[in-house]
Amino acid sequence: MKILKNTLFGILLLCMITLVANAQNQAYWVHTDYVKPAKQNDYEKVCKDFVEACKKHDLKDADWASIRIDDGRYLTIAPIKNMADFDANPLEPLAEKMGKENFSALFERFNTCYDKHTDYVIHLNADLSYMPNGMNVSTPNQDYRKYHFFYVTPSTSKIVSEKIKAIKEFYAKKGLKEQFRIYHSGFGSPEEFYVAVLSAKDAQDYIKTSNEAEAQYGEEGKKLFDALFSSISRYETKSGEMRPDLGYVAKNN
Repeated sequence: MKILKNTLFGILLLCMITLVANAQNQAYWVHTDYVKPAKQNDYEKVCKDFVEACKKHDLKDADWASIRIDDGRYLTIAPIKNMADFDANPLEPLAEKMGKENFSALFERFNTCYDKHTDYVIHLNADLSYMPNGMNVSTPNQDYRKYHFFYVTPSTSKIVSEKIKAIKEFYAKKGLKEQFRIYHSGFGSPEEFYVAVLSAKDAQDYIKTSNEAEAQYGEEGKKLFDALFSSISRYETKSGEMRPDLGYVAKNN
């Protein structure tokens, strides 16, 4: 038991150190709902009702963005400062204003829409991201998202980070129009990964910009990407769309 206690303490300490080490880069709490195909419309309806309730009762200290992934998952992403944020319940004032029964009824509607949901922390890594005009995660008028997931192991994480940094520097040298933000998985994620997030007006706009960038790679760019892909354990892509109608930004936080 003593060994187990020390091991758990070490894991928690490592998680806290990770958050502190990434203090210069924003951490986010990602909640994923695996919505049933037949329940997509019901889920969006209750999301909108929930947002309306937050607006009506002027919920404070609670901001989140919502994204629908093409496989039917819905992501709710909220910025956090540190692990202590998990101790707070930002929805408690809403429950008090709505009444416990009405609040519970709202979430019972949510629960009929999926059989599984998960939570984990992810960190924006500004050092690896390429946004020459300034870091902006909201990218106005560009709600389409393309996600490139680079899965790593403990022994390859640092190497992959260096490969991504080299690609960023190559993009900067070439002055490429294609921009990307890099996030690194954190506490609660079942696998470690880096994900490159690209924004566009729509799928056609993404393809156009991506093709233009690839045409400028040359041998140097191709070698850099070959080096990256030879260092990862798995790669996958997902498409998604920001859903501002399902998100919420508190007034006067």
